[in-house]
Amino acid sequence: MGERALSFGAVAAAYERFRPGYPDRLVDEIEAYAARPVRTALEIGAGTGKATRVLAARGVAVTATDPDAAMLAELRRHVPGTVTTVHASFEELPIDRTHDLVLAAAALHWTRPTGRWPRVAALLAPGGVLASCGGPVELADPDVDAVVRATRGTLLPDDGIAAPDGTPPDSALQWPGTELVASPLFTDVRQLRIVRRLTLSADDYVGHLTTISAYRQLPAADLATVLERIRAVLPAEVTLDADLVLHLARSVRT
Repeated sequence: MGERALSFGAVAAAYERFRPGYPDRLVDEIEAYAARPVRTALEIGAGTGKATRVLAARGVAVTATDPDAAMLAELRRHVPGTVTTVHASFEELPIDRTHDLVLAAAALHWTRPTGRWPRVAALLAPGGVLASCGGPVELADPDVDAVVRATRGTLLPDDGIAAPDGTPPDSALQWPGTELVASPLFTDVRQLRIVRRLTLSADDYVGHLTTISAYRQLPAADLATVLERIRAVLPAEVTLDADLVLHLARSVRT
């Protein structure tokens, strides 16, 4: 777990306010795929509990984990008291019990590649389900996007968004599906897209940018300059493409 992955705690309240939540359809798809009751779930990198609360609302007993204490503190303000929280990275979690579901919502790419899949498999009950979802939040209007990118200039030439295994963004099968289909520990790998369109005020969009790790890594003065420049070129409201790519896989252990 690198420094970049641990950069969110300083903006935990902003993360909660500006990051989009998860739709009920996320749990609908997981439950339909599982084809059996999902009673317990381990969530990796739960953050402020955006996905946690959707699962918990279905009566799932969720153990929400995160390596950042500030993020977990924010989570506890917003999720039911039935949720168990564990302050630990994925790699630090004890493998002392198994779960019907292991969920990673915009978090799996922060885990270390070495030993990732054997550890996930060990945390799943026989036939248990891994669900991983995520995707970039992008300006829908290409003209606005081009202006924003030009405005960022050399201070932030890109968003730092790339698949951990280098899979091209236009590939039919995206990561982590590319690795799951090659793993002997999982079967029935599926990929589907959940369409999300968001409309934010210009101020809220800038607030959202403060929670993006590529922006968080900028020196404070550069960050302030970039955000000020972007705000100056935005329309009053922006529309965002925020589709979720959901990967589902089943443990082969019986």
